[in-house]
Amino acid sequence: FMMQAHYTSILDMSNDALLASEKGFNKLMEAFNSLKSLQTGKTTDFDVKGWKASCYAAMNDDFNTPILIAKLFDAVKHINLIKEGTESITETDKQELEQTLQNFVFDVLGLENKNSSDADTEKLGGVVELLIELRKAARENKDFATSDKIRDQLAELGIQLKDSKEGTTYSL
Repeated sequence: FMMQAHYTSILDMSNDALLASEKGFNKLMEAFNSLKSLQTGKTTDFDVKGWKASCYAAMNDDFNTPILIAKLFDAVKHINLIKEGTESITETDKQELEQTLQNFVFDVLGLENKNSSDADTEKLGGVVELLIELRKAARENKDFATSDKIRDQLAELGIQLKDSKEGTTYSL
């Protein structure tokens, strides 16, 4: 939240701004955590070297963290497009993207990845997948009340379901 305003600017604090920052932080961490599982291709649709240079330029511009954060979210957008299969990235560019994100998000900005251990994440993923299957069965049986209840209660816990033609996915 505090890094979204330049250090020489006045900080306008509100509950909505804090909630928006939390949502953005979660989106950033989700994208970073999904990097390792991205499928690579023969070409890259994202100019990783140019993006990296713009991140350094933001820091060289009087430690301009609002610009850096905007650049980090440019990478998040491309990571999500790669996950969807509408863009591709080479293995070399993926490694450079991951290292650059690591450097700026954790080393420069000092943010911490709040994800629990991989074992806990795997267990939670299994539970959510089970609930998605139960919801799918309820929908197939036209039991929309149960389907909606599963979706709504997961949303209350901060787990958002995303329905698409390929099936249902979730984000924490």
